[in-house]
Amino acid sequence: MLAPPVPIPPTTPPPTTSWFRRTLLEPVQRLLKQGLTPDQLALTLALGVACGLVPMPGMTTLLATTLAWRLRLNVAAMLLLGHLTTPLQVLLFLPFFRWGARLFHHSAAASLSLAQIRHQFLHPSVDGLALLWRASLGALLIWAVAMVPLTFLLYRGLRPVLERLLTRLRKPNPVTEKPVPEEGVPG
Repeated sequence: MLAPPVPIPPTTPPPTTSWFRRTLLEPVQRLLKQGLTPDQLALTLALGVACGLVPMPGMTTLLATTLAWRLRLNVAAMLLLGHLTTPLQVLLFLPFFRWGARLFHHSAAASLSLAQIRHQFLHPSVDGLALLWRASLGALLIWAVAMVPLTFLLYRGLRPVLERLLTRLRKPNPVTEKPVPEEGVPG
């Protein structure tokens, strides 16, 4: 005789998590579990934002990779954050260029628009190249000056948050994990 089939328990779908948790919190938790200290992770995140806001398209990857490699930080985390700030970079592109042109006293700075920049690229002239050169140089200078306090404030703000998160991650979960017995105490 055949045994009656064993009933299969109904499967429950995995719990849905919010976009914020999936995109930001869980990657940060995984980075903390990889051995980064809260200081290193806070610096990685702060510099990633700063690199992502550089007013030169295409420079984010080069700048973030170089800084992460030089400072021995997590390259992937810095690149991810740098590229997540791309929408903000695009929004700040024109203001940085206008301010950069004004910094070097260019007469067309107030009327600088995306259409004008596009026209200068399609129909180069000496005056147009001078405007773009001065605006680019000024934009980079303003960005560099503005990123010092922004990076410092982000670093100082993120460090205590990440320290608390790390201590919470290091505490054993009473449901899934047993506490580690101390040396010399029979467990």
